[in-house]
Amino acid sequence: METAVTVTAPAGTFRGRVDRSVRSWRGIRFALPPTGDRRWRDPLPAPDADGVVDATVFGPVCPQPTNPAIPLGEGAVEDEDCLSLNVWAPEGESASARPVMVWLHGGAYTFGSSSQPLYDATSMVSAGDVIVVTVNYRLGALGFLDLSHALPDGGFDGNLALKDVLLALRWVQRNVAAFGGDPSRVTVFGESAGGGLVTTLLATPSARGLFHRAIAQSSPASSVYGSARAMKVARRFLSELGIAADDPAASTAVEAASVDAIVAASQRVYADVPTSDPGTLAFAPVVDGDLLPEAPIAVLREGRGIPVPLVIGTNKDEASLFSFMKSPLIPITGERIDQMFADMAAESPGVELPTREQVLTAYEHVRHRAIGLGVARDIGFRLPTLWVAEGHSKAATVWLYRFDHAAPFLRLIGLGATHATELPYVWGNLVSGPKDLTFRLGGRRIADLISARMLARWTAFARGDEPTASGTPAWPPFRTDGDDARATLVIDRHDAVVNDLDGDLRRAWGDTILTFS
Repeated sequence: METAVTVTAPAGTFRGRVDRSVRSWRGIRFALPPTGDRRWRDPLPAPDADGVVDATVFGPVCPQPTNPAIPLGEGAVEDEDCLSLNVWAPEGESASARPVMVWLHGGAYTFGSSSQPLYDATSMVSAGDVIVVTVNYRLGALGFLDLSHALPDGGFDGNLALKDVLLALRWVQRNVAAFGGDPSRVTVFGESAGGGLVTTLLATPSARGLFHRAIAQSSPASSVYGSARAMKVARRFLSELGIAADDPAASTAVEAASVDAIVAASQRVYADVPTSDPGTLAFAPVVDGDLLPEAPIAVLREGRGIPVPLVIGTNKDEASLFSFMKSPLIPITGERIDQMFADMAAESPGVELPTREQVLTAYEHVRHRAIGLGVARDIGFRLPTLWVAEGHSKAATVWLYRFDHAAPFLRLIGLGATHATELPYVWGNLVSGPKDLTFRLGGRRIADLISARMLARWTAFARGDEPTASGTPAWPPFRTDGDDARATLVIDRHDAVVNDLDGDLRRAWGDTILTFS
């Protein structure tokens, strides 16, 4: 049974609801609507609200292409006025302020929302006695297109989605105490594109002090590009809209474009860029020399990131989902992988890159047709994760994991522990409705146990403790020397700690950071 609950914070008085002993406030606006003449402009803080604000329903989600694999939530409405957040808290009061976990959803910087049923924080809040905040940010061209160089006279801003997240984190610092949260114990966590935002935040100087711990799940940490490439993508987007960049009226035309036309053009660019430039994303944060002065992977590899403790990891079979969905995002075929290596060599003159023969030594025991999956998984996720772990461990404590568990049905259809399959375990939401086939062939009891352990580890970390779970092996911090060098927690039916789990991979690929500018 649901009841109402009201909280007064600096930003206003918000009426939420109580369900299953968890309080929630939904759809709280943290920024002005990025519409009209605010489109492609920096977010501005929402003014403090007058009266009592109804916060019982999720706010609109950012307009995006339809993706059946990413349900946005029952009754979800798409609107550019999407910059809202949601707060979840235990019903009972606490003698001290609770730790706060701020979630950044994934979706290739193009899809998703904070209202996805998967991110219902009831289980996490109940199990971990934490406050959870889930955030909307602008997506696709609306959030990651940088028009400032393609149309320099248009007054457009860049890195909009990253700025949205920073503004949301500032809102948390100012307001979360009213919801029972501790603003000095904020953990930012995210998966896939959300994980990429987490690792990018670690290299963003102005983010210092806005969070105190970080969890990056399957972060494409090296998929952040420079201004020259951002201009190339912007010109391609303008072309899809039928706008010539050198047209004096181009700025006016792009501002006047309908949101439907923008989403359609975004979808075409989203599919085209990784097809023509394998291994890259159309939309991602931009190294602009200002908000983001340097490539995050370079900053973190050298141990110069914001020195907060970090949990980081990947899934065993990241790329199988992209192959299954025939997604253009990750190169799988030998031809596209060869092109990717050629492109990296062209963009890195004088840099000694690993040879194809050297790289293939890491896949000597892999079936031939699975080599492409392995290369795609490793260059997209696992290698950047190793680079971040090695570098950031010089600045702060790091724990490295790999999620290996797959329900019998997922193993049967060849997905295994693929991209995003850890999410239901982290959130304690293992079944997403009556048509969910995940446990069709069994495995639910084991999944419940794994989920309980992951919830315990993630929330213990947010409290400021080591990420431990009862009855499991100790998870040593990652370090590059000593008897337990490069310790990795392998999460499966029975958790295990393996030292230098990816040693063969690390040696085959070498020490060079592989990136696109």
